[in-house]
Amino acid sequence: MTGAGAGQDLGGSFALGSWRVHRAGYGAMQLAGDGVFGPPRDREEALLVLRAAVAAGVDHIDTAQYYGPGTVNRLIREALHPYPDGLAIVSKVAARRDPDGTLRRYDEPHELRQGIEDNLTTLGADRLAVVNLRMMDPSETPGRQFDAQLAALVQAREEGLIDGIGLSNVSRLHLLRAVDQSEIACVQNLFNLADQRSLDVLTECAARKIAFVPFCPLGLPGDQRHRLLTDHVLATLAARLGATSAQIALAWLLDLAPNILLIPGTRTRAHLVENLGAADVRLDEAARDELARHRPRRRRPPSTTVPTTKEVL
Repeated sequence: MTGAGAGQDLGGSFALGSWRVHRAGYGAMQLAGDGVFGPPRDREEALLVLRAAVAAGVDHIDTAQYYGPGTVNRLIREALHPYPDGLAIVSKVAARRDPDGTLRRYDEPHELRQGIEDNLTTLGADRLAVVNLRMMDPSETPGRQFDAQLAALVQAREEGLIDGIGLSNVSRLHLLRAVDQSEIACVQNLFNLADQRSLDVLTECAARKIAFVPFCPLGLPGDQRHRLLTDHVLATLAARLGATSAQIALAWLLDLAPNILLIPGTRTRAHLVENLGAADVRLDEAARDELARHRPRRRRPPSTTVPTTKEVL
């Protein structure tokens, strides 16, 4: 299957399971209300952002039923249905939201199946390009429960509900166990200039030609993102290359490995243009060397558990 729009080059393309998509895509999580819960801040702008993304050539949109919950999927449906040929809509399962917005596990095999069906219903779709199995804690050792979860997704694929199986928030051990049981379309992990703990997962994906989709590509919301986007090295490189600091951070990801697919999110069309423009930024050797020598510092030591209320930004 091929990409949807004829717009920008968007960084070229890479396989997403049986699909092939532009390397610059769109993550829709921010279209929900604050805390990824409830209605959008500006509903009309949310619809316009989605339409502008597809008009620009984006053919890879990331979402989840628990964004809202259901809010983001319904916005995607209203903005884009009937969906353009070749538009890959990717979702994830294994979590749900309580009425107060708290994120909970929803990862028993029958719950995963229900999660897929809920996504299809709110999106008004018959089939999803990929569904990611999302781990709450990547430090958990994969075992029989993980195998049963994978089996539930394999069954959904065999029944034609999904085209591909992905993994999210996982360790290299999860990936290695999964590829022994099924073809894996992608891995979606926290990864950015300031936090490269998933480098071993990216390396494994690259060796196996599996798409790697970094969430929070501009850093975790809050201090980390602020430090990254106000970092003097990025600002200096941005001025020299005629870009913004955010574009440098995103261009670094695209330049790092050909299997990286970006899904930065935004609530505004102006920011969407900036994000997609990162695909046109070309890092020279001097820029690569500078970024390799310098990484914005974290104030706290790393933990193995990724925050669960803020994901794909």
